[in-house]
Amino acid sequence: MDEQKETLQRIVSTLASKNDEIHNFIDMLNHTIRNVQVNSSTAISELDEEFDGLYSVLDEMKGTMANAIQQEEARKIQALQDQLSQCSNALESSEELLELAAQSLDVKDPVEFLKAARQIKDRVTMASAFRISLKPKVSDSMTHLMVDFAVERRMLQAVKFLPVPKAPEIDLAACLVADNCITVSWRMPEEDSRIDHFVLEYRKTNVDGLPRVKDEERWERIDYIKATEYTLSGLKFDTKYMNVRVQACNKAVAGEYSDPVTLETKAFVFGLDSTSSHLNLKVEDTYVEWDPTGGKGQEKIKGKENKSRLRFTPSFSTSSPQAAQGNRERRLCGQNPLLKSNRRSGAPSPKRTSVSTRSSPRGSRDHFTGESYTVLGDTAVESGQNYWEVRAQKDCKSYSVGVTYRNLGKFDQLGKTNSSWCIHINNWLQTTFSAKHNNKTKTLDIPVPDRIGVYCDFDGGQLTFYNANSKELLHTFKTKFTQPLLPAFMIWCGGLTVSTGLQVPSAVKTLQKNENGLSGSTSSLNNIA
Repeated sequence: MDEQKETLQRIVSTLASKNDEIHNFIDMLNHTIRNVQVNSSTAISELDEEFDGLYSVLDEMKGTMANAIQQEEARKIQALQDQLSQCSNALESSEELLELAAQSLDVKDPVEFLKAARQIKDRVTMASAFRISLKPKVSDSMTHLMVDFAVERRMLQAVKFLPVPKAPEIDLAACLVADNCITVSWRMPEEDSRIDHFVLEYRKTNVDGLPRVKDEERWERIDYIKATEYTLSGLKFDTKYMNVRVQACNKAVAGEYSDPVTLETKAFVFGLDSTSSHLNLKVEDTYVEWDPTGGKGQEKIKGKENKSRLRFTPSFSTSSPQAAQGNRERRLCGQNPLLKSNRRSGAPSPKRTSVSTRSSPRGSRDHFTGESYTVLGDTAVESGQNYWEVRAQKDCKSYSVGVTYRNLGKFDQLGKTNSSWCIHINNWLQTTFSAKHNNKTKTLDIPVPDRIGVYCDFDGGQLTFYNANSKELLHTFKTKFTQPLLPAFMIWCGGLTVSTGLQVPSAVKTLQKNENGLSGSTSSLNNIA
């Protein structure tokens, strides 16, 4: 009984669900019927507007052409009336002369007759009847203003509803992915003069091949493209691929989308690992900023050591204007870590060790401490050619940009170990620009750029820094990398913004080819001795 009851409940539930589906379908059909009626009325209204517009054009053309005929009629009539007036005057003069000649024939006096005959001869010679043309100046034909609408009539009779454009075909061989731009090229399967514009849609994906229905980002849309090619620029390649598709549109309707194509957009993407950063650094995704209040918990633990760090070296005498500026900067940001470069490089003091073993006020952020104001990237470079860029705030006092193995110590500074490479910019009092590795420094006698591009060829053993704007070479390290490399950044009193998801720029690839073609002696100049 219970089993039968349960079975019946399932049947009832299924039937109820089916009833709901039918109700919903009926509602959808009614809604569709209403939409058909509304859209049909709209189509008829638009058709009326089109024909009214056509009638208006024809009426305007008719008026213009009728006016041209009337102007031609007036011109010809005026010309003929002028000619008629001339002929009438000539005829009147000729008749007067004839009458005078007839009277002269009756003169009996020879002298008078000769006098009259001479006058008549002179007047006949000058008579207008002999100078006017007896041919009409214009013809009465108006056939040159006749209109033949045979072609237009056939065209009007051929007017039909707009056809739906066919789907374009993307020319994969003509598509280009370079410099974080994607150029998409397509063609129509056949000529269609009614196409008004094209629509390009794209979306990022990590899936190779055709797009999937689920777990995909929404399509981004570029509308009203007039050409059969379009370049998407300024993209961040934070996925491995991108799907693109195109549709053609005429005045009223859009056609089907082209078959989507998948283009590879591989680039090195990483963020800043906040768990690895120094306590005095504030990290947000790809931005790191010096935060002088971040290490207050450490400062209490360090005690006298922190006080000793506030002592100035003799070069900061208060008698110097530079020293006064230095004091103001020091009070704002703390002591410049570079001023400690002559400190002994032995094992850390017990006080520093106690700081590192104490729990951090910010959770597990105890990777770096002391004067190693460092933060690492969260993704390692393990192969291939990679590129990213860094921009520093204008008031940044000191920062380094480079790479390191994972074994960088808590108190280690970038470029002072044999497992880290960097270029360093110091704006403390005066600007210095240098390349650092294994505690050796090479001064770079070139202007500091606004943006620095970092090119890392892991397999080729090359780390190169560029002016990201001009692609001018700044410095190159050449070595054999034996471990994965982490992007690394040191910042003191200021902020850094990192741009990732960038392809290796074409200009950098060209410079790399040229540089790799240099002789060994020239190449060795790029390394720190």
